[in-house]
Amino acid sequence: MYVVSLNYVAPLEELDAVIDGHIAFLDRHYASGTFLASGRKVPRTGGVILARSESEEALRAILAEDPFWQKKLATYDIQQFVATKVQKGLEGLLD
Repeated sequence: MYVVSLNYVAPLEELDAVIDGHIAFLDRHYASGTFLASGRKVPRTGGVILARSESEEALRAILAEDPFWQKKLATYDIQQFVATKVQKGLEGLLD
């Protein structure tokens, strides 16, 4: 499993101009089962995506589809982790 931390490097107005495309990107990868959770950071300086992928390379290829990445509006920090303990009901997150 991977935690993807997005860090905005452009004004929010530029991000908001392509937010519909970003949401469509997220929706596609929720439908495929790759993305498990996502949301904005507080304050709104970026976002976080919790993802499953066969490899970091495969995940990077997916993230390259994001309009935020394509328009150079955000950078991405990817960290792999292995969930070994979860709250009841979230057992599907265990590797």
